[in-house]
Amino acid sequence: MYNQKKLPDKILIFVLFAAVPIFAFVAIVIAPFLLGLYMSFTDIGTVINFEFIGFSNWERAFASSRFWNSFGVTVRFVAAVVILGNVFGFLLALLVTSGIKFQNLFRAGFFTPNLIGGIILGYIWQFLFLRMLPYFGNVVGIPFLQSSWLADPVRAFWALVVVSVWQSSGYMMIIYIAGLASINKSLLEAASLDGAGYFRQLLSIKMPLMIPAFTICLFLTLRNSFMIYDLNLALTNGGPFMSTEMVTLAIFNEAFANRNFGVAQVQALILFVVIATVTLTQVGFFKKREVEE
Repeated sequence: MYNQKKLPDKILIFVLFAAVPIFAFVAIVIAPFLLGLYMSFTDIGTVINFEFIGFSNWERAFASSRFWNSFGVTVRFVAAVVILGNVFGFLLALLVTSGIKFQNLFRAGFFTPNLIGGIILGYIWQFLFLRMLPYFGNVVGIPFLQSSWLADPVRAFWALVVVSVWQSSGYMMIIYIAGLASINKSLLEAASLDGAGYFRQLLSIKMPLMIPAFTICLFLTLRNSFMIYDLNLALTNGGPFMSTEMVTLAIFNEAFANRNFGVAQVQALILFVVIATVTLTQVGFFKKREVEE
């Protein structure tokens, strides 16, 4: 007969396997979030000096033109990186699963940029945009490359997009490879026997069955693009003329350059609400469209 565990044994099992992760989650995530919410209603003088001032920080945060300008730049950046990063990631996945020669070597090569830290990556590409590309443009005679991209507001924005897509598409490629590998090969064989060509199989079989992979990749690119900081700091530092200042960099400057910690905390909460709303909406939208084999 099954011997049910006694209550002390159940408590011990809970403490060993559940209590520690729950405590860590509360201490690292929930408690700082609640403290930050409280700080948004205070004038922070020191770490232990919190003067309650009501909704003053919220009014200043919503009235900050610099914050909303950086938010607009971030939204455009997110749209560009999400679209381009996933398109290139998916195309790379199709390429390295097509049976071409040295495809495993290509996989490693395409994934490598994701292993480089944002600060290092930013300084490497800063050198390329400031020195190498103008030199190459002058030698070859390409006017578009003869001046630094980082000196022009429009091209500096697209420089950030290029580097972000270059870094993230390899990681998206790995997820899309896993999605392609999970497709039942018998479905593709049956479609081939029925006369379906490569693009028909791609549009009618592979892509619908890869909705879970699209859900994950879109979630990751949305979150990472909204929260970009290190690459933005190292590559452009928000310049020229704050034309590439993303919202996370603006919040950092508000807190540590302007010493407005309460206002910066409100702006961080606004960013959190936007990211949570967008990502949950995206995940819910794609979850409803998942199909089974």
